[in-house]
Amino acid sequence: MYSQKVMDHFMNPRNVGEIPDADGIGEVGNAKCGDIMKMYLKIENNIIVDAKFKTFGCGAAVATSSMATEMVKGKTIEEALAITNKAVAEALDGLPPIKMHCSNLAEEAIKAAIEDYMRKNGKSGNGNGSCGVCCRKCEDVHSQYEE
Repeated sequence: MYSQKVMDHFMNPRNVGEIPDADGIGEVGNAKCGDIMKMYLKIENNIIVDAKFKTFGCGAAVATSSMATEMVKGKTIEEALAITNKAVAEALDGLPPIKMHCSNLAEEAIKAAIEDYMRKNGKSGNGNGSCGVCCRKCEDVHSQYEE
């Protein structure tokens, strides 16, 4: 059912914990399954120098969180934003179809943490309700004001 890499990242997750002085923090969840991911990023000169996570969820959620933190370390913000749920799943040698939503959360957690960093540093927002980083969190907020 699960690949060796998924099992390894579940049994020996990398980068678990918090970064007390994180530059960006993103928290996302899936109401359908109850998984919650919180990602912490330390960013210096546009490079993600550290990443940690806390996840409440199934083994696949823990594994995708672990892999996502490994994938973003050393990347520029732009490179990290390009990481897709498919890339996370592929790095784990695949996920069962019923668990692909976990890789979606990992992608969204990366984007939410980067958006938090950008907002804190005045790099976010263009005045039209779009920040340029799509974590999909704002869709519900902005749709309630549209007619």
